[in-house]
Amino acid sequence: MKFSAEDLSQGKHKFAKNCLNCHVGGANLVNSSVSLSLKNLEGATPPRDNLKNLVAFFRNPMVYDGSDYTYMCRQLTENWMSQEEVEKMGAFILRAAQKAPAWGGVAGIEK
Repeated sequence: MKFSAEDLSQGKHKFAKNCLNCHVGGANLVNSSVSLSLKNLEGATPPRDNLKNLVAFFRNPMVYDGSDYTYMCRQLTENWMSQEEVEKMGAFILRAAQKAPAWGGVAGIEK
């Protein structure tokens, strides 16, 4: 699935509106050992470094090892955010994790 610059901008706006309080710059203020860096997204169970699994996480947030539901992240129901909106937000997060040097860490150093 390809996303335009406008799609990514809309995803960034959704992220800023819904996730930024806990995930400034891809960090995780609730659990600093698990950021939104590509390395941490890849290491989750199931891996969250792809759009399908990241969207599944948004719809049903699980702890990092996938063993239980987490109450730290909000569940993004269809009534709250459409599939298209969730996918754009996920695309923004994945693009930031792939391209932004300081995303999820400090000056490119992943946590």
